[in-house]
Amino acid sequence: MTNTIFSFIPIIFLIWLMVRKNSMPSNQALPLSALVLYFISLIVFKWEPNLVHANVLKGLLVAWTPILIIGGAIFLFETMKATGSLKTVTDWLNTITENKVAQLMIVGWAFPFLIEGASGFGTPAAIAAPVLVGLRFAPLNVAILALIMNSVPVSFGAVGTPTWFGFSAIELTSAETMTIAIKSASIHSTIALVIVTIALMQLVNFKKIFENIVFVILSVAFTVVPYLLVAFINYEFPSLIGGSIGLIATAILAKYNIGLKKYSEEKSEINPPLISIGRLVKATFPLWGTILLLLITRIPEIGIKQFLTATNPAFNISLGMLGDFSISSSLVIQLENIFLTPVNWSHSTLYVPSLIPFAIVSLITFRIQGSTGREIKTTFKTTVDKMINPMYALLGSLVFVNLMMMGGELSAVNHIGRMLANATGRHWTFFASYLGAIGSFFSGSATISNLTFAGIQDSIALQTQISRTTILALQSVGGAFGNMVCINNIVAVTSVLSITNREGYILKRTVIPMLLYGAMAGSIALMLF
Repeated sequence: MTNTIFSFIPIIFLIWLMVRKNSMPSNQALPLSALVLYFISLIVFKWEPNLVHANVLKGLLVAWTPILIIGGAIFLFETMKATGSLKTVTDWLNTITENKVAQLMIVGWAFPFLIEGASGFGTPAAIAAPVLVGLRFAPLNVAILALIMNSVPVSFGAVGTPTWFGFSAIELTSAETMTIAIKSASIHSTIALVIVTIALMQLVNFKKIFENIVFVILSVAFTVVPYLLVAFINYEFPSLIGGSIGLIATAILAKYNIGLKKYSEEKSEINPPLISIGRLVKATFPLWGTILLLLITRIPEIGIKQFLTATNPAFNISLGMLGDFSISSSLVIQLENIFLTPVNWSHSTLYVPSLIPFAIVSLITFRIQGSTGREIKTTFKTTVDKMINPMYALLGSLVFVNLMMMGGELSAVNHIGRMLANATGRHWTFFASYLGAIGSFFSGSATISNLTFAGIQDSIALQTQISRTTILALQSVGGAFGNMVCINNIVAVTSVLSITNREGYILKRTVIPMLLYGAMAGSIALMLF
């Protein structure tokens, strides 16, 4: 019981630091919470010091994955600003429609839906949010909208990774995995319109949403209907195909003013400039080039993914107590047996979306726009300056995460999960998704949430005689909507938008739709399954 109580203390402490009246910024709150958890791990849980220190080092190393991804996204955004691409894209979007609801549905809903299907890794909000700010939406509210919107597609993000890989730790037949995909897609699709409406309310009032509700319904339908239909036959491509069809359909609906109310006050005093096809293709290259590279490197059938993630060492060396270091021909870096423990770390340099696609697309953009070396240098310096505070936040965050998840069955997160399950018993269907959300809150990944809690959820389903596939589908759904409150994602989007010291405010605004999502998910699961 003592361990269970102390498992909650670091979380309560972290939330208190970030949401109190005089909140502490994440770059201070996260390292401080990690330090508190470090002492609890040694003194209360009495973990072997080498194991604790190995997980601390692993956390510091793992943190460089989101740091480099966010850095790459900021570099891409700053590149678009420096080359004028962002202004051209926003001018073009204004020629399609000046209706704010339509712009939010195109850029805030359908576009990131597609990016999530291709990549995951928190990239949708980081890419879409700056475009919305370029359309003169308030940055803080854009951050909240982006986090809420990026929930429905996450169960099938990165070509279905949270589903086919997230549940790989437990024994499932292919039919069971398919059933989990169908059930999770059904739950997400049923909730989608409500969540989209809540997200839109962060930037436009409900009256305006209601006046354009036909357009909103059609946009959601053109995205989630193919998403759901694909889930019945494949669990890799629902978000990718749903996002692709949804983006094209939403843009066409907006262009021809279908389901939209015209507002005379929205018309600009100056007509948007006419943009040639050639100029538009060049200006939008950072967006379509990013998506193209993501698809090429993510779809297994193309064959490049296997090369970029190959781990066979081309060079290895023992670093003594520090561990065994190796690097593959694909630049997959590994450190194994850290401090003589089973703790390992790896980083797929070419697969993680930092160098490919962000850095490469940025450099190509500079080239095709004829930028000077000085402009590139200035953009790089701006990116580094913006990454200083997020770097400290993410280093603290990933140390915190690794210590919370250390110990397998005896870890702090498992204590929390089992306590919640014991407290709810046969009513676990109402609460199963929240355990998935807790996993994403800690780790920043629906995939890791599923890997961590699938075994617990499966065990609870067996004990309570609730449908196994239903509980695991709820775990997947929770892992997806947990992205709304995930500290890593909040840090990512605020960093890209240059928002400082507002993480606690954002967390308070996203936790309500997150809780609502879970309540609806449990109710829908009971009704449908």
